[in-house]
Amino acid sequence: MPMRLHPGETEATGRRTVTVLDAVRQLRAASPGVTGRPRVIAIDGRGGAGKTTLAERLCGVAPDSAVVHTDDIAWNHACFDWGAVLVENVLRPLHRGESVDFRPDAWIAHDRPGSVTVPAGADFVWVEGTGIIREELAPWLDASVWMQGDLDEQERLLAVRDGDSPEQREHVANWLREELPFMLREQPWARATMIVVGPPWTGHDPDTELTVAPPTGPPTGPPVELRVRGAGG
Repeated sequence: MPMRLHPGETEATGRRTVTVLDAVRQLRAASPGVTGRPRVIAIDGRGGAGKTTLAERLCGVAPDSAVVHTDDIAWNHACFDWGAVLVENVLRPLHRGESVDFRPDAWIAHDRPGSVTVPAGADFVWVEGTGIIREELAPWLDASVWMQGDLDEQERLLAVRDGDSPEQREHVANWLREELPFMLREQPWARATMIVVGPPWTGHDPDTELTVAPPTGPPTGPPVELRVRGAGG
């Protein structure tokens, strides 16, 4: 049964099942020349795709790892216009082999405690969040994963996680007005090192395995028309 995907995204083919550890090995092999600093691996996907869960699973088999959430960079700043902030305060220090301890301006302005931290000496840094795979950030990423899943399932998971109030539906509609043209322009499913396929393709052990596929090419045919459903659904 085909996945329901947003316009412009191509469904992955050539799916195969690998262990989570084998996926880490493949991502390591994609960046053989990295020395003196961690490998920086992007994990991208739409809301409800399971990016945070995947990052946790990858950390479980690569213990010298750290996770950076782009939501922490974007918080009270911008939905997608945070690339330069991420580079200057997180990715550039990581490429110098340094630790990271960064308090974004919005955290200071809103008295949010804590900071974005990455200890020195990590082997992998998994940077997860919608919009991380983009041309602007390509020089700073050693490999990347696009998480593809059926929109019906992702929307169900988002409703379970965030609720389905009129306010939340309005928030999602406003987010999609920025996400859809951004994703159509950047084509992260074509840029990624690998695609991790989510539901309904779940014919694997969810604790130890992943369904993966090679990146997909851009769609063929006439330009797609983007439509965003209103807050009322």
